[in-house]
Amino acid sequence: MQQKINQYTTEISNFTPNTAEELENFRIKFLGTKGLLKDLFDEFKTVSAEDKRVFGKVLNEFKQLTEAKYSQLKETWNTEITISSTSGIDLTLPGEGMELGSRHPLSLVRGEILEIFKKLGFNVAEGPEIEDDWHNFSALNFPEEHPARDMQDTFFIKKGGEKGDIALRTHTSSVEVRVMEASKLPIRIIAPGRVYRNEAISARAHCFFHQVEGLYIDENVSFADLKQTLFYFVQELFGEGTQVRFRPSYFPFTEPSAEMDISCTICKGEGCQLCKYSGWVEILGCGMTDPNVLENCHIDSEKYTGYAFGMGIERITNLKYQIKDLRLFSENDVRFLKQFQSELI
Repeated sequence: MQQKINQYTTEISNFTPNTAEELENFRIKFLGTKGLLKDLFDEFKTVSAEDKRVFGKVLNEFKQLTEAKYSQLKETWNTEITISSTSGIDLTLPGEGMELGSRHPLSLVRGEILEIFKKLGFNVAEGPEIEDDWHNFSALNFPEEHPARDMQDTFFIKKGGEKGDIALRTHTSSVEVRVMEASKLPIRIIAPGRVYRNEAISARAHCFFHQVEGLYIDENVSFADLKQTLFYFVQELFGEGTQVRFRPSYFPFTEPSAEMDISCTICKGEGCQLCKYSGWVEILGCGMTDPNVLENCHIDSEKYTGYAFGMGIERITNLKYQIKDLRLFSENDVRFLKQFQSELI
């Protein structure tokens, strides 16, 4: 037995594997369930009682030597990088580069819009994209016969029911209703989100798009407050010197109502194809919150007034980056998205 241990010790001391397979064979040969170390322990059982103390010490030392040798070789093998051990791949070479990602242009513009209004004290509010008739239409003073209730404009999910029709929201004004119902006055919020309308997809329209709507309700809020807020927004987003004009319009939930134009960002007001040679581009609708809307949300319209405005993020992005086809925003064309890598914020 002593002779075998001496022979194995010499073999172990001189062993240096050239492949992972040789190292694994070493483990099996000496430390496996049917290995030489197990055979020695089986043979040790037959040693006489007076010799067990001597051979037991020798056998334990041999076991420790074998396990230490294997652990050392395994650690060395795992850290040593050679071409022969990696099928011809040199792991010392640098890895393949990862392309720098970029934010979507709509996300960039959305973030910029929110930051501007946050400076004015507006808080961000969000709501569900699936809405009931009350929050999407009725509370906002939409008459029963209003065209927006027609199937051609709205994606209805369920007709009738306890809460009326259920549909994909057609604007984020529904968020404003929810905030007015649940929040304490004064209210100053900005509501971004995706909205849906049953329209034919083209370069100028899509069945889904993104809006940002704003709402401010307090005592003595006037149209002048609205105009100054929007004027500041335009100067911050499009640059100083951008001209603004308001045109009378109609929305069920505001009275009086207006549409706001800015001087064309491409031709600087001189006239081009984008502005149809008028020098002006419409970017949002706005107005004073209709008293009926306030009363529907249990707000005293005799004491409080407010204004609201809403804009399409796609329209703003078109103007900011001079993008002519609305479909580019949802086609995930990498060639298009790569152009905005320099716009990372």
